[in-house]
Amino acid sequence: MADKKQNNKKYRNNNNIDDDFNPKFRKVRKKVCALCSDKNLVLDYKNPEQLKKFINDKGKILPRRATGACAKHQREITLTIKRARHIAMLPYTQN
Repeated sequence: MADKKQNNKKYRNNNNIDDDFNPKFRKVRKKVCALCSDKNLVLDYKNPEQLKKFINDKGKILPRRATGACAKHQREITLTIKRARHIAMLPYTQN
């Protein structure tokens, strides 16, 4: 009985396979907020070219996990995009 357990243990702990490697849970580098890192970069609702990198092809505002912005700047991004939409600098939707 003890030999059987040792054999199973031998197969489970295969030294050729890295224990930390799992392709489903790959470590992804955390994005750094572009607005925090560059103090000279200021969001402006009158500059639609700057805001286009924070919206997708359908005109939706990208989430924090996609933009890499911190919570404070993501709120600012959302507000400036909504202001730009209101004065028709950015479209609400794309066709």
